[in-house]
This record gives sequence, structure tokens and C-alpha cells, in this order.
Amino acid sequence: MFGFFKKKSEKEKLEYQYKKLIQEAHALSTTNRAASDKKAAEANEIIKKIEALE
Repeated sequence: MFGFFKKKSEKEKLEYQYKKLIQEAHALSTTNRAASDKKAAEANEIIKKIEALE
């Protein structure tokens, strides 16, 4: 009931950011390949940060 008062952990924040970047990369893949590759690279950096936390 009061879950919305709970602060997100660093891992949850990074996972949300990763999902957002992957969605943006997928959307850009049909129109701008270079921007899509850049977003995918940013997402890979986020994955490395998540793995470092574990």
C-alpha cells in the first residue's frame, strides 16, 4: 500500500534507465542508425554498472 513512499535502490534506477535507453535505441533503429548505436552503447555502459553493483 505504501510502496510508492519507498525509495528506489541504485540498481532499480539503473535498470529503469537501461530499459529506457534500449527502447529509444529500438525506436531510432529504423530512422537514424548512428543515434541508435550510440544509445545501445550507453545501455551497455549501464549494464556494466549494474554488474559492478552485484
